[in-house]
Amino acid sequence: MQVILLERVAKLGQMGEVVNVKQGYARNYLLPQGKALRASQANIDAFEAQKANLETRNAESRAEAEKLAAELDGLKFVIIRSASDAGALYGSVTPRDVEAVAADGGHQIDRKQVVLGNPIKDLGLHDIAVVLHPEVEATITLNIARSPEEAELQAQGKSIQDLAAEADAEAEFEIAELFDDLGSAAADDLDDDAPAATADEDEEQAQ
Repeated sequence: MQVILLERVAKLGQMGEVVNVKQGYARNYLLPQGKALRASQANIDAFEAQKANLETRNAESRAEAEKLAAELDGLKFVIIRSASDAGALYGSVTPRDVEAVAADGGHQIDRKQVVLGNPIKDLGLHDIAVVLHPEVEATITLNIARSPEEAELQAQGKSIQDLAAEADAEAEFEIAELFDDLGSAAADDLDDDAPAATADEDEEQAQ
């Protein structure tokens, strides 16, 4: 099916280009989203008549998107979630969650602009693309952790595996200290229970 693009579409073409696409893609996405028109002669003529206005509107929306991208690019957002000791989330992080955490930080992002590919299901730092305009995108980082303290450690570059290893090492150290304390206490008890030497024994040892 041939369509004429009303804006740039990634991996497809630029505004004004007539391209071939699958009918389902056109009917379910391009046409209802207002990104393209059927490439009839009437629509091509109508596009040519509106081309200048469309290009002006596109330039204005791109300028707004670039301004927002400058604010967003490189920002980090913390999302607190329950997860297993191995780091697997009980659930997943979706574009809706990204929209919400950005709004909490005072930034307006539409969930439809968030490109995840697949829902996020693990703790850690995840770089996410936010497409603000067909020609403009920003990259943000999601710091997904089980607590603010864990998020802070992850921000310092420590992975969930590093944190688990540190926790295990600390637990082993505490157990070792406990056994050392018990051993010292037992030795002290033995010393206290030892019978005192008699005067005769002292005299024999002296001879």
